[in-house]
Amino acid sequence: MASDAAIPAAAPAPTPTRRTAVADPSMSPEAMRRLQAMAIAQRRRRRLQAWLPWMVIIGMFAVWEAGVHAFNVQQFVLPAPSAIAQSMVKWWVPLLDNSWQTLMTTLIGFFLAVIFGLLLGIAIGSSSLLYHGLYPLLIGFNSVPKVAVVPILVIWFGIGTVPAVITAFMISFFPIVVNVATGIATVEPEVRDVLRALGARPSDIIRKVGLPRAMPYFFASLKIAITVAFVGSIIAETVAANKGIGHLMILASSRFDVPLVFAGLIVTAVMGVAMYVAAVAIENRTTGWAMRGQNDQQLSAAGV
Repeated sequence: MASDAAIPAAAPAPTPTRRTAVADPSMSPEAMRRLQAMAIAQRRRRRLQAWLPWMVIIGMFAVWEAGVHAFNVQQFVLPAPSAIAQSMVKWWVPLLDNSWQTLMTTLIGFFLAVIFGLLLGIAIGSSSLLYHGLYPLLIGFNSVPKVAVVPILVIWFGIGTVPAVITAFMISFFPIVVNVATGIATVEPEVRDVLRALGARPSDIIRKVGLPRAMPYFFASLKIAITVAFVGSIIAETVAANKGIGHLMILASSRFDVPLVFAGLIVTAVMGVAMYVAAVAIENRTTGWAMRGQNDQQLSAAGV
């Protein structure tokens, strides 16, 4: 059996760099003008992509505010964004304190899901026996409504942080397992056969081919898992917690403070977006090579 040194680790592909339009002296004036126009259009497109999310969010809140005033909607039914902003300013201390609790429980549950999901995904993707043996159990586990599990967790662990952490873990665990297992299991049989012929062990194939192949799947699952992890924390906090955004929203709804309820929703959404952006930034730094074909296609379409 050959040693590990016989199977060289695949070197990561270089991160694509942004290409710029370079005028060829042999080009005709018309071709040069077309090239410059396409470069300007590409720069405008990038600026539009940067500003478009903010434009959509501002437009949504503007339509929301105008609709509430135009139809004279009562505040206890649907508060205007201005009323929600006033509530956030008024109750910023409880919002900050409870949002920190929700963020902490969500991150703990999420990191546990990443660790166990990655390990189990590698095991399932590497063994067809484990795949067929554990997949029905995982599907059944994921099909159980997590809100129905929270009372059981309260009986076992009491009211507090632990049920929220476990709920966040359970709801974000499944997508990580499925995506990692898919990435490893979809390694081409021809590649496996060639590596076995060269003396590679199954662990070598997983470590040097399977894991790099699964990384884009893994980060795709992270972007899903981090957002649904907040759902798990909020569910547990609304049922059995004495602190957190979910607990604050239940207290606010019990006294019909609907603006504060919406303030809690907005704070949760902001935390989810922030964690999603962090996951995308890490993905771009570690697996940017997986998107090089799309980037080159966009640049070629723009002529730059």
